[in-house]
Amino acid sequence: MSGSTDPWLVVGLGNPGPSYALTRHNVGYLVADLLAERVGGSWRRHRSGRADTIEGRLGPPGSDPSPRVVLARPRTYMNESGGAVAAVASYAGVAPDHVIAVHDELDLPFGEVRAKFGGGTGGHNGLRSVQRSLGTADFCRVRVGIGRPPGRQDPADFVLSAYTAAERREVATQAVLAADVAESVILRGLNVTQSDFHGRSGLA
Repeated sequence: MSGSTDPWLVVGLGNPGPSYALTRHNVGYLVADLLAERVGGSWRRHRSGRADTIEGRLGPPGSDPSPRVVLARPRTYMNESGGAVAAVASYAGVAPDHVIAVHDELDLPFGEVRAKFGGGTGGHNGLRSVQRSLGTADFCRVRVGIGRPPGRQDPADFVLSAYTAAERREVATQAVLAADVAESVILRGLNVTQSDFHGRSGLA
């Protein structure tokens, strides 16, 4: 991976608009909003017009200077996220291996969060678009578990459905865990993050 002082881009994947705000597919947006609170500032439309962004630094006050971090929420739909990610990364001078995509993950139980580098897309349209636009699969992912659909429900319908009432009481805690994981990758590296966080649940 690139040098420790190189800038990072954290992208919360999701679909724009209020009709998608509470769906499982938009948990990446929720995590990005939490990170935005930690960085400070307000979302502003990127010059590309494809994303809202915030730039700043993470880490406790008084700690060693941390790398510059750009947070982004694509303004495009999930299957077109890659263009927004590539545009912001290019403008900010962020190498693909310093891009972190935060996304919903069907193959993890609800409550779990895992970080990984590279790999396949698992059928996730947002990841597929990011990989295509960056020209590589070698970027980081923070995988936020949403579990598999019940019964015979189509996965495409499941990810676009709202959390259950019980899940809504827990998803905020899971999102905080995912934000912690993304921040840890930037400040302490992937290996330490995986060692510290994997196996922990965001559920109470």
